[in-house]
Amino acid sequence: MSYLLETIKIEDGQVYNLSYHQARCDKSRATLFGTKEKLDLSSIIEAPKKGLFRCRIVYDKKLHKVEYIPYKAKEIASLTIVHSDLLYNHKYANRDALNSLLNLHKETDDILIIKNGYITDTSIANIAFFDGKQWITPKTPLLEGTMRAKLLDECFLIVKDIKKASLKHYSHVALMNAMIGFKVLNQITYK
Repeated sequence: MSYLLETIKIEDGQVYNLSYHQARCDKSRATLFGTKEKLDLSSIIEAPKKGLFRCRIVYDKKLHKVEYIPYKAKEIASLTIVHSDLLYNHKYANRDALNSLLNLHKETDDILIIKNGYITDTSIANIAFFDGKQWITPKTPLLEGTMRAKLLDECFLIVKDIKKASLKHYSHVALMNAMIGFKVLNQITYK
């Protein structure tokens, strides 16, 4: 079994959405290892005071590593639609399966994964679409991300099954993850 991972945004000493990362960490450890003992993320993070960092916490039953990596967002202008039966319902440190899918499509910035006929996620983020009234995110993502969970709790997003054929009905697309927050892509090309 692979190690688990939490990627947490830290900017100028501020740790973002920690309660959502803690909830996912607790749920993953309970589900995979039957562990009820809490791995207290707030006690292991030593937030850098200046700059934007990706705090990378690697764990399983116990803590294995904490890293602080300077962060620069990747620009996404194209998404290649791929079909896969990939199972990625916990945030694993090993991203080989996702990277293999992405590496098959070097002509694109990222991939948009369709599973069982429905849109799920990109390789790096959950996704949402704007229908003119509200932002909709796939009902069944590959991974229930922390930013997605926060925006669902705030009623900013609603969930719905989304098929590839319905993409033409949406005026905007946005990516969301712990590091980029909720980022509307102004120009996006589907391949």
